Amino acid sequence: MPSRSRFFLLVISPLFLTLPFAESQSFVGVNYGEVADNLPPPEATAGLLKSTTISKIRLYGTDPPILRALASTNISVIIGAANGDIPSLASDPSAAGRWVSANVLPFLPATAISIVSVGNEVLAPGDASLGPQLLPAMRNLHSALSEAAPSAGIKVSTVHSMAVLASSEPPSAGAFRAGLTSTLAGVLGFLRETGAPFMINPYPYFAYQSDPRPETLAFCLFRPNPGRFDSGSKLTYTNMFDAQLDAVKSALSAAGFSEAEVVVAETGWPYRGDQDEAGATVDNAKAFNSNLVAHLRSMAGTPLMPGRSVDTYIFALYDEDLKPGPTSERSFGLFRADLSPVYDAGLAKTGTTQGNSTGTPARKPAAAGWCVPKAEATDEDLQANLDYACAQQGVDCRPIQEGGACYLPNTVRSHAAYAMNQLYQNTGRHGWDCDFRKTAVLTRDNPSSATCVYSGAGS
Repeated sequence: MPSRSRFFLLVISPLFLTLPFAESQSFVGVNYGEVADNLPPPEATAGLLKSTTISKIRLYGTDPPILRALASTNISVIIGAANGDIPSLASDPSAAGRWVSANVLPFLPATAISIVSVGNEVLAPGDASLGPQLLPAMRNLHSALSEAAPSAGIKVSTVHSMAVLASSEPPSAGAFRAGLTSTLAGVLGFLRETGAPFMINPYPYFAYQSDPRPETLAFCLFRPNPGRFDSGSKLTYTNMFDAQLDAVKSALSAAGFSEAEVVVAETGWPYRGDQDEAGATVDNAKAFNSNLVAHLRSMAGTPLMPGRSVDTYIFALYDEDLKPGPTSERSFGLFRADLSPVYDAGLAKTGTTQGNSTGTPARKPAAAGWCVPKAEATDEDLQANLDYACAQQGVDCRPIQEGGACYLPNTVRSHAAYAMNQLYQNTGRHGWDCDFRKTAVLTRDNPSSATCVYSGAGS
């Protein structure tokens, strides 16, 4: 598997409106990389996944033990044909038939294989020889699957890096690279014919590495920020993830394929890095992935794709300790080899944390009380929190408007306290939802007054 693509698209941040979900979420997936010598047994991995709200997993190849372990779990699986397989798959339909017979048929119907991804980031800058062979390989595999397993409904697609875009900022200017026009037109036509998704790897982390300013970090981590206005679409973006996806959507529309379904095949944030790798920390990784999961659960969608969540596969389930390159390449894992979480990404089923060192879910009490500003928070910080919270779906700021029950005292601190608490209560009352860039704190002292009632409970 190649290193994470370091092509980035400039965009923006926060959104973590969510409800507590007890069961798996159809739009939350995870990548399973295998460039490692310490991975847990496949059965343990299957058990770990079942203890979370993860409903999808993407393999970079075809791993029979993992595919067998995922049988009867209702976890949807993407499998991959390697880049090196593309020439034979493209030139010989019988090779595609043999590939399906060896890598798909033995696991059906018990394992829910949903997509075969032909290659990974084939059209990224590099070896141009595979580009013309990509579509023939996809067509041959699709034909082989249709013949051998017509009732399985397995789609055939391929995964792209963000380097397929020539421009991305603002999102409305998203466009594919001119040199890929012909190849992508054929691939997109195939996806349209077969109902398969367009799969892409956006990484806000690399945008921050290239522009390590505090405001860029806020954009990337779904934290409060003023947002960025797209003069082309007249839409305002509040997080990098949405802006990158909408740049892809704009590029698809410009190419004549506006109806194409977008799937995020990879995104993530490393929790550790070398000295020159800005932002690779546990706190930032936790913020990105937990806020991403919450954003997906909110069903808010993106400004160009509102009201629904894009299927998103987080990179990665485990660290890959044998990968070359900088330390970050070996530090994207959500879980350690002993199945304990590196940090809480908000993926545990309600009432549990994901596996501890024994692999057994443990009880985790929900945060409680009210979310209020810290004493040292500045008016500038609180104004940003106020603007952000009131812009989120489900947060009613009418009581702090003139004439409202909570308008007085008419101060930034008072109004921000009400709005921040409203957002905290609406996002499931998790401790991380009362962070606001380290300017908020949980309290059991009810801040309500005789005329202004704050949502919440002290228990």
